[in-house]
Amino acid sequence: MATVTRENIGLLNDKITVKVAKEDYLPSFEKALKNYSKQANMPGFRKGMVPAGLIRKMHGQSVFVDEVLRTVEKQLSDYMVNEKLEIFAQPLPLPENDSRQLDFNSPNEYAFAFEIGLKPDYKVADLATASLPFFKINVTEEMIKEEIDRLQLRNGNMTEPESVTGDDNVLNVTFTEVDAEGNAVEGGVTKDNSLLVKYFAESFRPSLIGAKKDDVVTIQLSQAFDAKEREWILGDLGFAKDDAAAADKNFKLTITKVGLVEKAPLDENLFKAVFAGKEIADESAFREAIKEDIQAQLDSQSRNQLYDGIYHYLLDNTQINFPETFLKRWMQNSSEQQKSAEDAEKEYPSFSGSLKWTLIVDQLVKDNNIEIQQDDIRDFAKAQLFSYMGNMNMGQLDTEQPWVNDYVERMMKDRKFVEDSYHRIQTDKVFGFAESKVGKVEKPISLEDFQKMQAEHHHHH
Repeated sequence: MATVTRENIGLLNDKITVKVAKEDYLPSFEKALKNYSKQANMPGFRKGMVPAGLIRKMHGQSVFVDEVLRTVEKQLSDYMVNEKLEIFAQPLPLPENDSRQLDFNSPNEYAFAFEIGLKPDYKVADLATASLPFFKINVTEEMIKEEIDRLQLRNGNMTEPESVTGDDNVLNVTFTEVDAEGNAVEGGVTKDNSLLVKYFAESFRPSLIGAKKDDVVTIQLSQAFDAKEREWILGDLGFAKDDAAAADKNFKLTITKVGLVEKAPLDENLFKAVFAGKEIADESAFREAIKEDIQAQLDSQSRNQLYDGIYHYLLDNTQINFPETFLKRWMQNSSEQQKSAEDAEKEYPSFSGSLKWTLIVDQLVKDNNIEIQQDDIRDFAKAQLFSYMGNMNMGQLDTEQPWVNDYVERMMKDRKFVEDSYHRIQTDKVFGFAESKVGKVEKPISLEDFQKMQAEHHHHH
């Protein structure tokens, strides 16, 4: 009779020993051999007519080892099911197991030992006792004005004035790499671009005033642009954005066109173009709608900040013990590339941190019946599709068009997409649930202070 015994060898760490006797595995071994000889193909013998003795000699040992190990694994898994053991990962065979002890010529009683890491009992921190700040970012007049300017430009008409008059002129230019004498460099970079005058460094802009089509200006990127725009230009020209040597190269800028956008007037045409579905009659309603839009965007940043607070609150206030020695050993044995004990030791804190988070999410999902339906995943695919297409006004886009549904159905068949979305949606729902439970303390803050605070926060992580 097979026996299974279990002893505790550490915190949440047990050893299970499975003993199998001859009668546990011999019948299945004989049966497996018989099947083998029915299937065996051997030169000189008709199929299924190979003498049993020959089969036994050639394949006995490997079939024997397979059958013993299969019997042991079945005993182990039956035991774990019957005892309702909640374990991490899977049982690890202990080093003392040695299948070389198995000899089919003298079948015997064999013992195999495994180590398991048990899942702890734990309670997720009580969200209702958390009091967390919700930083309400202030929408300033400045932000509204900037956004209205941007919308007027985006919906305006392009005109072609004679020469550059100020920051809002658009220049179509060709960059050509030149040497110190101004001659084009053999095999150098040439690239067309279109730039607003205000993208140039402030100290450089005056030299562009009065420039006309076909004029040529020689520049160094490091002189003509400030850091942010320079990185963007370097990237566009095919350099690394922090390539200091490239920033000092000389370029000839040939102006191929001078443009100016005439801002769209603040009238009903503009209101309709920007807010397709809304009835907006006058400028103050337009400003109000824009303010709401900006506030919604800022609130989503504030919400991410709150979620970060919820994440840390749950991690810091939920006590979970782990079978540390087991998990470290598991980390060494489970990955494709074997890890050393030192590596496992080094990676353990972040590994156990994410394991802890996974358990917290699982528990919240279970306790609060947070469910994810097929339709949630479909909506997620749709939202992703529209974000790829650039924020076209959802109002102007018929979301039920056949091609949209074709795309969504195709994504639903992509297993990786479905799994990834499932996790993303689950996390969102868990945070949404948590947000409804915690005490939120609204704190007004300026965008500048909010960004400063975030920069410091990331700095500490």
